[in-house]
Parts: sequence; C-alpha cells; structure tokens
Amino acid sequence: MVLRDLIRDVFRTLWSHKLRTFLTMFGIAWGIVSIVLMVAAGEGLRKGQETQTRNLGKDIMIVFHGRTSLQAGGARAGRVVHWEDPDVQAVHEAAPDCEHAIPELEQEDVRTHSNYNNAAFLVTGSYPEFGDIRSLNVGSGRFYNWDDQREGRRVAFVGSDAAKQLFPEGRNPLGENIYLNDIPYLVIGVMASKKQDSSYDGWDVNKIFVPFGAMRRDFPDKPPGTARTFDQLLVTPKSIQQHEACKGEVRAALGKMHNYDPTDKEACPIWDTVRDAKAFAQMTDGMKYFLGAVGFVTLFLGGIGVMNVMMVAVRERTREIGVRKALGAPAHAIMKQFFIEAMIIALFSGAVGMTIAYGLCWLVDLLPMPDFFAGLVPTWQSGALACGMLGAIAVLSALVPARRAASVDPIEALRFEAGG
Repeated sequence: MVLRDLIRDVFRTLWSHKLRTFLTMFGIAWGIVSIVLMVAAGEGLRKGQETQTRNLGKDIMIVFHGRTSLQAGGARAGRVVHWEDPDVQAVHEAAPDCEHAIPELEQEDVRTHSNYNNAAFLVTGSYPEFGDIRSLNVGSGRFYNWDDQREGRRVAFVGSDAAKQLFPEGRNPLGENIYLNDIPYLVIGVMASKKQDSSYDGWDVNKIFVPFGAMRRDFPDKPPGTARTFDQLLVTPKSIQQHEACKGEVRAALGKMHNYDPTDKEACPIWDTVRDAKAFAQMTDGMKYFLGAVGFVTLFLGGIGVMNVMMVAVRERTREIGVRKALGAPAHAIMKQFFIEAMIIALFSGAVGMTIAYGLCWLVDLLPMPDFFAGLVPTWQSGALACGMLGAIAVLSALVPARRAASVDPIEALRFEAGG
C-alpha cells in the first residue's frame, strides 16, 4: 500500500469512528489547554509582582536614620542619629560593593502653585542618579542633570498627577514656572505615569523632584535636623550577588561616622527591596509551581482518558487486523497505519489545544488587570511538554495493543469478539 492510499485509509477509518476520535482529541486538547493556562496564570502573577517591585526602584536599599539601641564607645543607648552630608562620601569610600549612595532630602509642607492652580505636594531633592535608581521614567522633557546640581539651578521634574493638577488639560507644563513657597522653579520635565504598590513616603506621581543643591539651599532639613542633615540614603549594590556585602559595608561606614555599633539595626534601619524582591520571587515561583502541579495532575488524568480510548479503539479492531493479515498484510504495514492514525490525532489535537490556550490568554489580556497581575503569560515550554506527553501517550496506547494483535494468528484474530 503506497503512502497516499495509507493516509486516505487512515482518514476513512477516523471518520468512521467519529465519536471515539473526537473523545481522544478532546482529551489531548483539554490537557494542553489546562496546563498552558495554569502555568500562564502563575507566570503572570510573577511578572506582575516583579514589575510592581521595580517601579519603586532598581535593586535599592533605603537607609533611614534611627535611634541607637546599643551602647558603643561610651555613648549611651537611645541617641538619635541623623545622616549628614559627609556620610555620602564616607559610604562611597568604604563600600566597594555598592554602586550608588545618594542622599534624599524631603519637605512635605511646601506651598506649591502655578499660574493656574495650587496644591500641596511632597518636594524631594537628590542627585541626578535618583531618576534612574527610583525608576522615574521621563514622559516629556528631561530629568535634572549634574550641571543643574552643581549650579544649584531652580529646575523641577514634576510627577504626572502633580502636573495634571497644576496645569490645565491640554497645556504643556514644560518651560512653565511653578512656585515652591513662592520661589519660582522652571519645569524641565514631566514623569511618565506609573503604578506603585509600595512606597516609603508617598506615590511618585504626586511629587516634585528638584536638584539636591537647590533643595538644600531653599528647603533645608527642619529641626532637630540641621543644614547638613538629610532624610535618607539611597544605596544600590553593584550586583544582586553583592547586595548583602554592600549592606554590611554601609552599616559599618555609618557606624564609624556616628560612633555607634555597626550591628545596631535600630540606629540604621534599612528597607532592603532586593531581599523583598527575592521573597516575592520565591512566593510567586511557589505559586507558579503549584498551579503547574495542578495542571500536570489534570494532564495526567487526561492522559489516562486518552490511553483508555486508544486501547479500546485498537482492541475493537482486532478482527479488522485479522482480516488484513489473512489477506497478506505484513505486521509492519498494520503497525504503520496505527502509528499514522495516532500521530494525526496527536498533532491535530495539539494544534487545536495550543490555539485555544493562546487564544484564551490573548482574550483575557484584553481585560483590565489588577496592578499585581500581568495577565496570562503563556510559555512555549509548558505547551511543548503537554503536547509531547499526551502525544506520546496516544501513540504508545495505539501501538502496544496493535502490535500484540498483529502478532497473533489471523484465525485467532478473526475469532476475537469485542468486549470478550
């Protein structure tokens, strides 16, 4: 029998057993859809949490000032510690595993107005690296640079929501003045809108960012702070692997500068977003693996159903195999037909299952998603694994009983009664 005739005969056989063929294909397709959707949901949760974490900043550690809880060098416990300008240089010199260490000074009671409206926003000043470290993406204009910092220019980078409140809709804020305690600041940039699920001082879209030099001159730290103190130190490690070493070096440098025990965490509280990101990753990975395990259980049950249907189908065709052997068909020709039948079922069902799964993911992603969820993110690995596993089950479930039936005497095969 030539291949064309063999394939024609295969399709004729599949069509004559439509219900059985449909059940087999449905079992394979359903298993593929379930595993792809389960893994896609877990991956969407992981990516959503990762995006929200990075919206706060890129692998940053926020070093707050605190109060000592241990005695050190004759100094009593309970002493308030404030970070000062020389601390920045000291951390740079003593922390080789840190990439950046920059100060941040804030004022939350600055009266803010434009020529069109007034409001109350938190004003924060830092170095130009602040924009990149804190993921303040530019929507229009630019972030302040080192020339602005060195010259103490009164320029401002405005949060997206703050710009909407200060300026009427349709008016470009760039080149306009805003007034901070009646001091004019030129708007040089507006931040792109972003979503946050965590912050240490408020949402960035409702802030105004100015160079540290201008902030220090116009809005110095309030008592008990001094003209040399600032609110917090932002530190980033050179790599994720170096973040613990960087954190230890920062604690040691600041402890030396302010004469307290470097192990005193109350004196130097640190919000370690790198550690938090790892914890989130472990949680979301665990959830993804759990959903994947549930999907694989569904896949396994679907595989059992496919196997049963295929084995019954071949068993019921034992008399057909006997007729073909009696007419001179060799065993390998019979095996080839069953192999092609199983492969057609597996390939067609796999294609249908993958199409449905990716189509459902696409449709769901059209809906508005919560901030922590990136939608259904399918992975080709899960689809390929499901297709391969169910396809192999279908082929083996057809070939094993077919081989057994093809090896018996034709007379015995003709005597076989289905269900007997």
